[in-house]
Amino acid sequence: MIQKIDLKYRPRKWQEEVAKELKRFSVLVVHRRGGKTVLAVMLLITAALRNTRDNGRYAYLAPLFKQAKAVAWDYLKAYSAKVPGSKVNESETFVEFSNGSRIRLFGADNPDALRGMGLDGVVLDEVADMKSSVWGEVILPCLSDWNGWALFIGTPRGLNLFSDLYYQALNDPTWYAKVYTINDTHALDQSQEDAMRKEMSANEWRQEMLCDFTAASDDTLISIDLVEQAAGKHLREDQYDFSAKIIGVDVARYGGDRSVIFKRQGLSSDIHFQTTHIDNMTLAAKVAEVFNEWNADAIFVDAGRGEGVIDRLRQLGYSVQPVDFGGSPINPRYQNKRAEIWNLMKEWLEAGGAIPPDPALKRDLCTVTYSFANAAGKFSLESKDKMRDRGVASPDLADALACTFAFPVAPRATEMELEMQHHHAITEYDPFLDIGD
Repeated sequence: MIQKIDLKYRPRKWQEEVAKELKRFSVLVVHRRGGKTVLAVMLLITAALRNTRDNGRYAYLAPLFKQAKAVAWDYLKAYSAKVPGSKVNESETFVEFSNGSRIRLFGADNPDALRGMGLDGVVLDEVADMKSSVWGEVILPCLSDWNGWALFIGTPRGLNLFSDLYYQALNDPTWYAKVYTINDTHALDQSQEDAMRKEMSANEWRQEMLCDFTAASDDTLISIDLVEQAAGKHLREDQYDFSAKIIGVDVARYGGDRSVIFKRQGLSSDIHFQTTHIDNMTLAAKVAEVFNEWNADAIFVDAGRGEGVIDRLRQLGYSVQPVDFGGSPINPRYQNKRAEIWNLMKEWLEAGGAIPPDPALKRDLCTVTYSFANAAGKFSLESKDKMRDRGVASPDLADALACTFAFPVAPRATEMELEMQHHHAITEYDPFLDIGD
């Protein structure tokens, strides 16, 4: 017998549309204060009540557990209280229904709490603030036993896991992707909208209310717009073949970091190699291999964790220049070498530099912020520690490309140029020049 329960929830038109169109994996991009969290809670409750399997399990996941509790817990308790027989467990933050189904809150700051758990469905809220490993390594395996579903919701915050999933969903017919801006939901009255627009910068409005992944924050060094212009750009060979061939190498620092070999010649660049698991000897061999095959002019290696790679390449007879990110810059207006080479990389992009359309590279380039906050007023970048504190991984791909700007490099003369120089030297020689009368 089907029991009808009125939860006193009256969805807006856009929320009704979403509920009808969702697929197993769905990405929902909604402006700030648009009503996405309430929709997510109602979808979880509906799925839990309709579950015919014993002990259905559902989860609501926010970047931080305290955030999940502050944002969704009151909604979940209030709507669940209208269901006869529902029980609330405050200490474990879950709601259980008479059919045995449970909805529990979790934080992506403690993903191990989810490992090994079987889930029928999960909502991931504010995905832009979650580490990419949370989805692939933790949540997806939890859904495999019962062919569970996942709904990713949030507001854009540049290029990150959320943007990756959204663009993936757009190109995969088995996924659902939808964007609702403030112009689509009509969730705020005109006075509220006017007040928010007055307080926000143009970039903030584009990002928060118009759901623009390409909007950049005011202190981001390299804008998403600039990166998108450079990604996948095709250059003619005569636009760069006269320039030096430079190899930049970033060596992994931690287990999840990547070792990267980047090639750049003038305005052209390419990722030659990247991996999360490689020893120094093997990485040095790969650098030597690309140097020989490409007939490169210079090798620059991040000295932070690259001592072994540098020593091995020198042992093999290669001239290698270490790049000390914390060292002194050539130009004293910068706080350190890292700030200098990243800004040179930005200027290169502005001059027409081309990069491969790699999502991780694009994300890396747009993650670093800058300031002039130090006592001397020098141009400085956000530290790697502060980036990790806000959940941003080390930008290894971008660091490898930045290494190619460490020092000026003159291209080697071609065989034709050497032959012409030799011919010029012979024809200019006068054997009688130094003979007196």
